Amino acid sequence: MSNTLLRKATPDEQFQEVTRGTVDLHVPEELKAKLRKSYEQERPLVIKAGFDPNRPDLHLGHSLLLTRMRRFQEFGHTAVFLIGDFTAMIGDPSGKSATRPALTREEVLVNAETYKQQVFKVLDPAATVVRFNSEWLDTLGTEGLIRLAARYPVARMLERDDFKKRFREGRSIAIHEFLYPLLQGYDSVALRADVELGSTDQLFNLLVGRQLMREEGMEAQVVMTGPILEGLDAKLVDGVIVGDKMSKSLDNYVGISEPPEQMFGKLMSITDDLMWRYYELLSRRPLAQVQELRGAVAAGREHPKAAKVAFAREMVERFHGPDAATRAAEDFERRFAKKELDVAALPLKELGLAGAERLPVTKVVADAGLAASATEARKLLVQGGVRVDGAKVMDTKASLGPGEYLLQVGKLKAARVKLA
Repeated sequence: MSNTLLRKATPDEQFQEVTRGTVDLHVPEELKAKLRKSYEQERPLVIKAGFDPNRPDLHLGHSLLLTRMRRFQEFGHTAVFLIGDFTAMIGDPSGKSATRPALTREEVLVNAETYKQQVFKVLDPAATVVRFNSEWLDTLGTEGLIRLAARYPVARMLERDDFKKRFREGRSIAIHEFLYPLLQGYDSVALRADVELGSTDQLFNLLVGRQLMREEGMEAQVVMTGPILEGLDAKLVDGVIVGDKMSKSLDNYVGISEPPEQMFGKLMSITDDLMWRYYELLSRRPLAQVQELRGAVAAGREHPKAAKVAFAREMVERFHGPDAATRAAEDFERRFAKKELDVAALPLKELGLAGAERLPVTKVVADAGLAASATEARKLLVQGGVRVDGAKVMDTKASLGPGEYLLQVGKLKAARVKLA
């Protein structure tokens, strides 16, 4: 790692940037000491974050940890992107109300390859080490696993909120779920991590790593957790951003592999208040620049839309490149700001009638990918959010026969559909 980067900023300046948006920090003085030592000795810190590849694709919510890792990288530190191929076969119980189904090794490896392709849209490949925890956990063996299990009492495990609640309510907790935090903690021992990053629901697991490192006579890792990113529909309530977490199942997400125009349009739909939340957590702009921009908007020197366009462009450029960001911005301006819809540019989706004379509009909207389900499409119809060939459709019993149609859902989603 370049020594120049390690001296790019003072330890205090680094601390301010890498801790922005932090929820838990165990402990601040230890992190400051590690940053000072790194700065003085020109030795990069080892920054660990583990990802269990239990789904094949990622959204902006998943990229929060990657963004924080990237901030460390920009100061010369080494990011260890740890793929939990072994632990994914157990399933992380954090925040779960029931035992999580385990994945097969084949499923894990397929998802892991997809992860590796996506993460370098955020992380610097030259400053990233990709590891698989099967490297050391496969060889731990039965004896090693029993010795590891002997280090932690069941009473401490039951202090975890999710375990405590399930135990109190008489719901199943499998023995293997107790092993997960121990194995995650052992990962930190194997990697000799200086800092481990995670989300708030992972705090217990990360603190186990601190304890195991101390027992091994190592300097304990610093633990940092960040928030769980709110979805696109979150709003400011009594001075606090309130909303469900970003989730594909809730259709309030931005996938990092989504088409540039769709990503840009979704980000332009968020409220101005949520925009600043996203700026703080996701932008690579220094915090001082974000605060300066926010002040300019508040004082009327900058329009909120310009700030939102700048953020949307930054995200699209990160995942698709500068040319795609420019095209997406131009497309948005043409289609939405000028109320134009480039119908010819929309792909034609062919849907079969399957022997029926007509299909419900709710089914067509869902099958065209404009709603997560027919039930969601029905809600959109009732709310007046669905148009067919430019005409609003609110009758939940409406149907369509053979032919081509232009479907629009809200301001951001549209599709050409052919029923035959």
